[in-house]
Amino acid sequence: MNYDHRAVLVGLQIKQTDDEFYRAMDELELLAKTASVETVLKAVQRLDSPVRATYIGSGKLTEIKAAAADLDADTVIFDQQLTPMQFKNLNEALGVEVLDRTGLILRIFSDQARTREARLQVEHANLQYVLPRLAGMWTHFGRQAGSSGSMSNRGVGETQIELDRRHIERRMAELERELKAIERERATQRERRLRSELPKVALVGYTNAGKSTLMNRLLELSLSPSEVKREEKKVHVKDALFVTLDTTVRKIEPPSGHPFLLSDTVGFINELPASLVKAFRSTLEEVKYADILLQVVDISDPMHDVCEKVTEDTLREIGAAALPMIIVCNKLDKAEDPGLTAKRVRNKVYISADKNEGIDLLLEAIEDEIANMRKECALLLPYDKGSLLHRLQENGDVVSSEYRPDGVLVKAVVRKEYIKYLKSFMVEE
Repeated sequence: MNYDHRAVLVGLQIKQTDDEFYRAMDELELLAKTASVETVLKAVQRLDSPVRATYIGSGKLTEIKAAAADLDADTVIFDQQLTPMQFKNLNEALGVEVLDRTGLILRIFSDQARTREARLQVEHANLQYVLPRLAGMWTHFGRQAGSSGSMSNRGVGETQIELDRRHIERRMAELERELKAIERERATQRERRLRSELPKVALVGYTNAGKSTLMNRLLELSLSPSEVKREEKKVHVKDALFVTLDTTVRKIEPPSGHPFLLSDTVGFINELPASLVKAFRSTLEEVKYADILLQVVDISDPMHDVCEKVTEDTLREIGAAALPMIIVCNKLDKAEDPGLTAKRVRNKVYISADKNEGIDLLLEAIEDEIANMRKECALLLPYDKGSLLHRLQENGDVVSSEYRPDGVLVKAVVRKEYIKYLKSFMVEE
């Protein structure tokens, strides 16, 4: 792999266990790799609390500066979000680019954003992050205090900071207007999907757990052999973090069983920056409108239980924690336990999306959940309600139909929440 930068990673262990801390450092290294940054050293310090001015102690700071020079590192990345004061002081002390975990994730999101909405969301989050840190980005300019407060009495750095602040605030206002317009469009699209009788299934889970691979595997069930080879319907897959930022919706038509809409969106991560959660809230909230959640878990990760908790916490934050959920234990082929095989245990299914193992068991679990959502009933539809009959037929819900003088007698399986809208057409069989 070709890297654009070389970095020293700095971790501060305060209350975490060794396992938790070193897993977080490994994740930071993977984040750096995703951003095309090569890790040349991991520096660790144990303290009771972060140093207010510089996050780490002065001795460790001197050590890191020397190591960065010796190893030709042009970046130092810290494992937690730095305060604006820490960011400024560390920039001055180290003389190389300083990033914290939030800044690194924002850089990755900037690189991975493909659609206009994702680019606008990332830009807004980035400007929100940069605004209080402007002073630390102009440490190479001299300052002189102006007693009157006028711009003309300030140093060039101070003047530029003020100009940058005004520009950022204007740009953020523009972005907010554009995003609100896109959000209205998204709401319209969502309403159309909600009017559909098709069940809605959403993939959720920790980043790089294999959601996109699973989506492609399920999508292949709906494609002809010639279509499987075409890439335009599939979602992008890569062994990296945050490959998918945009919500992708595909219709899945299993060979046996009910068709459903499957959506995939941005993956979660521990301590996902608040600015990104806020920026991507409209995208993440698509999950709230699902009928079934598939929480994809990387079972080969020794600390996959931590990832599950992060996912559940994020779902709770966006108001989607109470939805029916199937736990999909993925990457079975990479699990340390050689005796672990594809199986289903109630609402938990063990699979390998990459090796196409256990997909039939997952479809069985989805089918059972869909069955729980639906009820068979008999409806006598007047001939002027042909559009309703068409909708039932289009979505594969009609069991039988019989044309009578007073209308069409239809036996259909419908979603339970729609029964109240169809009561006036229901008849005894």
